Amino acid sequence: MKLYLIAGEASGDTRGAEVMRSLLELAGGNGVQFYGAGGPQMRALAPAIQDWSGEAVVGLWDVLKKYGYFRRQFYAMLAEIEALRPDAVIFIDYPGFNLRLARALRKAGTTSRLIYYISPQVWAWNRRRIPMMAKTLDLMLCIFPFEKALYEESGLPTVFVGHPMLDSLAPKKGRVPREQNLVGLFPGSRTKEVSRIFPVMVEAAALLHRQRPDLRFETAAASERVAALMREILQRYPEPAITIRSGGSHELMQQAAAGMVASGTATMEAAFFEMPFTILYRVAPLTWEVGKRLVKVPFLGMVNILAGRELVKEFLQKDAQPPEVAREVRALLEDAPKREAQLEGLREVIRGLGEGGAGMRAAEAIMAALKR
Repeated sequence: MKLYLIAGEASGDTRGAEVMRSLLELAGGNGVQFYGAGGPQMRALAPAIQDWSGEAVVGLWDVLKKYGYFRRQFYAMLAEIEALRPDAVIFIDYPGFNLRLARALRKAGTTSRLIYYISPQVWAWNRRRIPMMAKTLDLMLCIFPFEKALYEESGLPTVFVGHPMLDSLAPKKGRVPREQNLVGLFPGSRTKEVSRIFPVMVEAAALLHRQRPDLRFETAAASERVAALMREILQRYPEPAITIRSGGSHELMQQAAAGMVASGTATMEAAFFEMPFTILYRVAPLTWEVGKRLVKVPFLGMVNILAGRELVKEFLQKDAQPPEVAREVRALLEDAPKREAQLEGLREVIRGLGEGGAGMRAAEAIMAALKR
């Protein structure tokens, strides 16, 4: 059995590797061959997979700058899939690239099953694309329970496999005690995110420290490159002292009494580890203006979308101002009813994601689709 997988960034690489391991288990080890593009985790399982995770982009401007690269990759993958004729092409997240490639394959008359894992959030920015996806794809594997009905309404077979985060984070939970005077800063994993969001967090931390000199502040850097950028930013701010950890974001989420978190995967991780927090986000002005016209949901943070309300306060773009952020974080530290209300809401959101085993359920759904 030949499978072609495409994941476009670090989180997709992790999810892809999980599914690959489960498929190898189900197929008896040697019963499946993997091809495609992903990251180092996927490549470690199959050398035929290209590592292109270093080319991940965020925002419209980054996409435009790398348009030539992605265009070349698009046509190279299209030709490779047509030559390999795999049993299935498995698209993992990365909708800007993957949905276009899926349409091109369908138009070219591919005989491969087209399967999407971690459904693109078209319900947030363009629900009209769902019927088109139903004509293109053979199977959708979604990680949020409400998505299943949306896709099935358009005739696209859909399986809710649960959220893979539950498996990856469960072994890490409960290792460290929470420190009541520690505030965690989580400005994202990409340098462009950090350059825009971390200064706001640092200024908010400075305001908090003047009000509460007993508070300590720590941040977790996703890479040495990000850590170097953080050190550069901190040179512009004489206070407060902020400790930079190399990795360790999950441990910090369990230690911190409250946190400031950039919108993204980290918001769901913070919810899982039951850290009270507030959401910040800033992008390039052009990206923001385009996004405002496309996005059709009332919140940016997934934790709020799942809760159906602003469970976690969002400070976005021009509203991401240090005084307001500091005020919210201090309230989470000192207002016990407010803190507990948010925590109970976070627990309810995580309970709604189901049980662990998403990678194996996704692999089982892929195998079942190939047998039909």
